[in-house]
Amino acid sequence: MILGERPDGPGAGEDSSRLQDDSSIRKDRDSVLQMQPCQLQSQRARLHQQISKELRMRTGAENLYRATSNTWVRETVALELSYVNSNLQLLKEELAELSSSVEVDQPQGESVTIPMIPLGLKETKELDWATPLKELISEHFEEDGTSYETEIQELEDLRQAMRTPSRDEVGLDLLAAYYSQLCFLDARFFSAARSPRLLFHWYDSLTGVPAQQRALAFEKGSVLFNIGALHTQIGARQDCSCTEGIIRATEAFQRAAGAFRLLRENFSHAPSPDMSTASLSVLEQLMVAQAQECVFKGLLLPASDTPDNCPAQLQLAQEAAQVAAEYGLVHRAMAQPPVQDYLPASWTSLAQVKSQHFCALAHHHAAMALCEGSSADKGELSRHVFQPSTTCEPQGPTASSIQKMPQHPEECRKLAKAHLKRAILGQEEALRLHTLCRVLRKVDLLQVVVTQALQCSLAKYSELEREDDFFEAVEAPDIQPKTHQAPEVRMPSLSQMKVTDLFHRLGPLSVFSTKNRWRLVGPVHMTRGEGGFGFTLRGDSPVLIAAVVPGGQAESAGLKEGDYIVSVNGRPCKWWKHVEVVAQLRGVSEHNVSLQVVSMLPSPEPRGTGPRRPALLWSQRECGFETAMPARARPWPILGWGRKTKQSKTGCHPDFCTNRNCVTCP
Repeated sequence: MILGERPDGPGAGEDSSRLQDDSSIRKDRDSVLQMQPCQLQSQRARLHQQISKELRMRTGAENLYRATSNTWVRETVALELSYVNSNLQLLKEELAELSSSVEVDQPQGESVTIPMIPLGLKETKELDWATPLKELISEHFEEDGTSYETEIQELEDLRQAMRTPSRDEVGLDLLAAYYSQLCFLDARFFSAARSPRLLFHWYDSLTGVPAQQRALAFEKGSVLFNIGALHTQIGARQDCSCTEGIIRATEAFQRAAGAFRLLRENFSHAPSPDMSTASLSVLEQLMVAQAQECVFKGLLLPASDTPDNCPAQLQLAQEAAQVAAEYGLVHRAMAQPPVQDYLPASWTSLAQVKSQHFCALAHHHAAMALCEGSSADKGELSRHVFQPSTTCEPQGPTASSIQKMPQHPEECRKLAKAHLKRAILGQEEALRLHTLCRVLRKVDLLQVVVTQALQCSLAKYSELEREDDFFEAVEAPDIQPKTHQAPEVRMPSLSQMKVTDLFHRLGPLSVFSTKNRWRLVGPVHMTRGEGGFGFTLRGDSPVLIAAVVPGGQAESAGLKEGDYIVSVNGRPCKWWKHVEVVAQLRGVSEHNVSLQVVSMLPSPEPRGTGPRRPALLWSQRECGFETAMPARARPWPILGWGRKTKQSKTGCHPDFCTNRNCVTCP
């Protein structure tokens, strides 16, 4: 058939209908996959509400138990407390099973791979921004708060949308956009002197216990946690049967580790267990281990086509040992208090199963190298792979007594059998640990992967088995963990999309924020004199009156050095450049000019003093802000969490202008 020619004949219609059916099936499957995250979040929200209700009942019962001295009442309350505690335990177990569910986060594609551990998003209640922000704008900024209803509604819509983000780059951009707006809000509306009366409610991602704080840092930290959790869900859904899927999964887990590290290093006094230092450290280790597992899968793809390639098998053996070592560290960290009290038990079991599974895979690939390798390759195997090490499997024998690799084929066969024996024992132990966990028993995919690996080792062992093998004198040494591509902890990309301050109309953040106090003066009417208006201007956005000529028009009108011009002839000019204000003043000719200025008042608290308030503040460049910085303002620190920064005092009188770029308005 000629390329581009329409197929004719009786089979053409059948092929077309079959393609349409396949297309409809794919669309239905995609729609189901899109609905599953919403259903999962709805179930988590329902469990959070029930846990919150039971906690309130328990608090009331405990207060009644302490307050009463009646024996009958105390016995009744004690019975009620036991019932409430039982309900709480059941609800937390149900939430743990929901957090450990891999049905929703099955990787795309038809390949059979061991499942990853995704994190559930933190849930939150609705928040009313309108009332406190309108009051603050009216009282502190001396503007009509109702005129900002559009901006406030956009902020509330953005927060409502980020509660249920899609599990893709669009969802990440949504969370990053809201986080950037929180940075703007923190810089403008939140200070030690004045802040909106808000109460942020968030549910713990691991236990479902509600927590609330008035600090905006809690809101920002929770959003940053969700950014990391969403990265884990994106990584768990990737198809690891292709190179592109493995690269995306590795990147996602590295970004998740970076988000948890950033949160751990800059957030203190967490009100919920999932944001504690111990939990974030364990989650970071878990994400690094899963990224290391993706590296191993990436090397396994080309090596599976050439099983007789000894160097490739050697590399796989060491990479698998490295993955086993990483999961061994994760398992030990998960088993330590206080993390073990609120992490799902299935996560701890899965980390242990993976440690055993990949340690067994390391011995399996070492045996494959022994069977297929040349003498030179086996020498390399002896120098770099079989070294004394207990990282992969602490209970196994060491290689301290092995000086060199056996070169005789019969000795190599026996040593390969010894490695296969350890591989078989390791996979059997992984299956045993899998059956001990009630949640993991429901994960058929995990059992399939381990069983397939066990069958491969058994088949290879049967090939090497001989009837005259009566003695098993050779002991297989440990495999030295080593990786050729260590995962890199990468910070989340919060600066990819440009975000504009919703409350841009209030003016530049360097002046118009709750950290400063000012007095609105004007409108002031002036006429150009022989020497001009009698003042010198400097700076951009807003333009500053750097000097006032004694006896001039400006001094007579009451303008002072250090005032900021905010309006020229009724036109707001908070964001105008220096040249724009000068051009507007020169264009008035002989007519009067009407100015409005703000005179800075002493701050109630000098900068750099007073109690330090935690805050997650990214610089404007890092967050992608589009707000222009004034000439005298210094950039924000990348992270100013509980850290004093040296900043110039806004509102103090500047020195007399000596800059050649300053212009005295004629």
